[in-house]
Amino acid sequence: MPYTVSEKIILSHLLEGTLERGCPILLRIDQTLTQDLTGILVCQFLDAVGPERLGVERMCVYADHKTVETDAESADDHRFLKTTAEHYGAIFSKNGNGICHFLQCQRFAAPGKTLLGSDSHTPTSGALGMLAIGSGGLTVAESTLGMGFRMSMPRIMNIRLRGALRPGCSAKDAALELLRRLRVSGGRGYILEFTGEGVGGLSVSQRQTLCNMSIETGAYTGIFPSDENTRAFLRAQQREEDYIPLKADEGAVYDEELELDLSMLEPLVARPSMPDNVAPVRETELRPDSVFIGSCTNGSFQDIARAAQILRGRKVHPDIDLTVGPGSRQVLRQLLDTGVLQVLLDAGARILECSCGPCIGIGQVPPHQGVTVRTSNRNFPGRSGSKDASVYLVSPETAAATAVTGRLTDPRELLPEHFEPVEEPLSAPVDDSALLRPSDPRGRRDRPILRGPGISELPTRGPLRDRIEGVIGIITGDGITTDDIIPSTPETNRVNADIPRLAEHTFLYLDPGYAARARAAGCSAIVGGENYGQGSSRESAALLPMFLGVELVLARSYARIHRENLINYGILPLTFARQEDVALLRQGERFVLRNVLQGLERGELLLELPGRDLAIPARLDANEYEKRVLRLGGALNDLKQKAQGGKKTT
Repeated sequence: MPYTVSEKIILSHLLEGTLERGCPILLRIDQTLTQDLTGILVCQFLDAVGPERLGVERMCVYADHKTVETDAESADDHRFLKTTAEHYGAIFSKNGNGICHFLQCQRFAAPGKTLLGSDSHTPTSGALGMLAIGSGGLTVAESTLGMGFRMSMPRIMNIRLRGALRPGCSAKDAALELLRRLRVSGGRGYILEFTGEGVGGLSVSQRQTLCNMSIETGAYTGIFPSDENTRAFLRAQQREEDYIPLKADEGAVYDEELELDLSMLEPLVARPSMPDNVAPVRETELRPDSVFIGSCTNGSFQDIARAAQILRGRKVHPDIDLTVGPGSRQVLRQLLDTGVLQVLLDAGARILECSCGPCIGIGQVPPHQGVTVRTSNRNFPGRSGSKDASVYLVSPETAAATAVTGRLTDPRELLPEHFEPVEEPLSAPVDDSALLRPSDPRGRRDRPILRGPGISELPTRGPLRDRIEGVIGIITGDGITTDDIIPSTPETNRVNADIPRLAEHTFLYLDPGYAARARAAGCSAIVGGENYGQGSSRESAALLPMFLGVELVLARSYARIHRENLINYGILPLTFARQEDVALLRQGERFVLRNVLQGLERGELLLELPGRDLAIPARLDANEYEKRVLRLGGALNDLKQKAQGGKKTT
């Protein structure tokens, strides 16, 4: 039987289940990653279980978000992550070494392998033919313990690429065009598998951009075949031994197909405040305050060198603040060695540390009602650290042209007369001195884990109750993101590991009084719309509501990772049986949910509103594992029960 690339990797890692679409499956995971915003919880979960050794080939812990350490809490977090990695035998990447997705692809990702990361942009490593999926921290901890990764067998969408990118157009424009067609939920339930003659013309760096932004369509991941471009990239990284050829079989069957002609693309922009609000640059008039080139989406040498082609011999416009953030120290070294860094400095660009930075609102926060053009992957309200700023997403070439003219500019207007395409470097300055590898894969148990005072204990809840009574705490609209649930601000990033303090910021931008009301209610529910919880994988968007007493969410539909996180924290992710019923609910109204345990088994529950003698039918589509976790009150309770039962975690 002919198989797709995705099916081949899934089959070789399948522990339970079949390739039947929608069937629950359990996958063996080869590598896991986490970082300093989500990794505190991952490491706390590991320490709660205390395994004798890790159950994956490699676990990597990255300090890549809060690298500047402007407060003691951030420094404490990094010390906690470093000592936990040392204690259990994981790799720790030091501050400033680079962004987790970028470094994982450069130094560890491999074709045919599986990767699970506690960051939604983990699919970046799909550029090397790796099945790389983002998930919540608790799920990543389970996989790190050797318990595998549970998911529903995805549908597979063939993204058939034709033609080649023309000068002035980039893989970022291809990613934005996919978003324009699929929107932010059109890939839900799918793996996006890139095929076709256009694949061979894309470097690994360009493939990284497409895989990185595959998650913005709601997909599990994006993946490319492993070919000679893959081999060349791995050879440059001095690890050609990781290369294997991997492509779809002739006659492989896909569930859906979308064709994209790269030669027909033009420079595009995603306008506020969704990455699928895409239009041609030539049709968009805009005068921004700042421009940022970099991030895990477009921080490669190729990306920045192409931007430098436009900046060469020119100066940044007086009204623009241009910052450039390389994806890793290796890229920074390449920019230095090739003279590209000098071009950027001569043009007037500021060079940032190799970290996530502006993408997540840590530094370079726009002013009130500011306008910024960026090469990052998301432009949700507040994502940049400023609630009312407008963020526009573009390619590195468009960003550079905009920095020069002071207005959003089609880069083809400024291409040099003798344009020469920037190729992927044939060799790379490999230096792993900032990757602290364990001297013993079993860890150093004689080394203590150092926990700062701002790292609170993990909250848990008891088993699922058969009767749940409370109030409707908040009613949201469609497209609520995890940034809406817990905004990314300097304060939330600072207290990111202090659950009681962080909880005060829940729904802060949407409803500043929410946290106090939820605390006072004791037990409450959240009502959401379509694609509730899209965006970042941050599980604090589920943990904090649980801490505040939320026991159920009732929405039209969910983003995959957030739904998974809700279950992990014992929150029932219900959906409306009748979509129109959302209009019947009122904030502050009391509700009752009876016979919950029986309803969990049936997948059908009734939300009663006693004050109006009204009942809203709801569904709960959960597999047997998810039902078990919900009955126990969350995945941490499940993990502890397994550990106490003597089940191996290796």
